[in-house]
Amino acid sequence: MKLMDRVRATLRVKRYSLRTEKTYCYWIRFFIRFHKMRHPANMAGNEVRLFLEYLAVERRVAAATQNQALNAIVFLYRHVLDQPLGEIGHFSRAKRPQRLPVVLSHQEVMGVFEHLSGSIHLIASLMYGAGLRVSEACRLRVKDIDFARQIITIRSGKGDKDRTTLLPPSCETALSTHIQVAEQQLLARIETNAIPVSLPYALDRKYPNAGVSLAWQWLFPSSKPCFDNEGRIVLHHLHTSVVQKAVKHAMRAASLTRPGSCHSLRHSFATHLLSQGTDIRTLQALLGHKSVETTQIYTHVLGNDFAGVKSPLG
Repeated sequence: MKLMDRVRATLRVKRYSLRTEKTYCYWIRFFIRFHKMRHPANMAGNEVRLFLEYLAVERRVAAATQNQALNAIVFLYRHVLDQPLGEIGHFSRAKRPQRLPVVLSHQEVMGVFEHLSGSIHLIASLMYGAGLRVSEACRLRVKDIDFARQIITIRSGKGDKDRTTLLPPSCETALSTHIQVAEQQLLARIETNAIPVSLPYALDRKYPNAGVSLAWQWLFPSSKPCFDNEGRIVLHHLHTSVVQKAVKHAMRAASLTRPGSCHSLRHSFATHLLSQGTDIRTLQALLGHKSVETTQIYTHVLGNDFAGVKSPLG
């Protein structure tokens, strides 16, 4: 088996996301090309260090990008080649800038929503009202909405973790409508030799009818079917780029004083909850952060670290 085929197979056995698979394969190929197509089995820590220094010094990549490349190469040696790198040695690290997230006021968010409609409006409402990432909102299925308990379940979020978060009451009617539409579309597909929805891992073999059951239908399906990793025709969810472009356009139309993105809506959710007195641990759970230190960035946005100090100007 070719090296890159082994990399993909190992990533899938370990259930890494498709996005991570594409990213890791990109950096591994880049690493090999950088060293004139030498096989990684014939290289070691010194070659890795040279590659990482090249990224930082010559390419001037961000710190997160350099770490991403390092993670991909470490995965290659540890899990594919079965020869852990050990000590790489010192190398130039890209500097990680300390920047605060862009946060919108409630009025600004409402102004952005005025320029959105349909499914995009609902997805944006969930990013702001429930703190979802754009990928998490696009991947919602019918079964993830619990109207009785007013919660949304996020399956396989960042880090392949599940969590629950708030279901905004103002979104209930629109979500109910989307579920009804999903049911109608499913019935229509069943009548015409149904195309099943894409399912995680090998779930379709464990539950053969899951792809044509209402519970597993996407709330925000794509307009056209596509091929899955195994070459089968399936119905996937709405692509995140569609939402990102629409939200960017809406933010420009709303004449915001600073540039924002889909993630600004999630940042605004966190900051507004914190300003209402939500404790940091609860907010951490709602956002799905691994470390509370990640969540604490929002205290800096609010200026809570100033301990009541006031400007001398008054």
